[in-house]
Amino acid sequence: MADAPAAAPAAPAAPGPAAVLPPTDPAELPGVFARAFNSGDLAAVDRLFAPGAVFVTEPGTAVTGEARRAANAAFLALGVPIALTLRHTYVCDDTALLIGDYVISGTGRDGTAVHLEGSATDVARRGPDGRWRYLIDNPSGTDRP
Repeated sequence: MADAPAAAPAAPAAPGPAAVLPPTDPAELPGVFARAFNSGDLAAVDRLFAPGAVFVTEPGTAVTGEARRAANAAFLALGVPIALTLRHTYVCDDTALLIGDYVISGTGRDGTAVHLEGSATDVARRGPDGRWRYLIDNPSGTDRP
């Protein structure tokens, strides 16, 4: 009787939200953010923010700490994916200005249509580990209050 063929090795598991790490290139931060956001994992999103980072909830209003996390959680709760297109990256030493466009469009968890879009102006900082994280997340860009 012949031996059964050896089973093929299992394919590596696709990286989950826990595998989302801040990038070493600031131009990659928006794409990494989109993957974390679209995973629905707030912890994965939060890893992409520097300690003390600021989130601009509307022109003229910025939050940090738990309020920043709550603002991100509110966007995640929509249950609609984000698409980001980076237009410009300007880097000086350990600071980068990221300008890009975003669209959050689809049907929310509650069945209502969701459509948010804008041009963001964000500031990122390279940490001591060489990875870039948001220092200022300003999805309102240059909108006026």
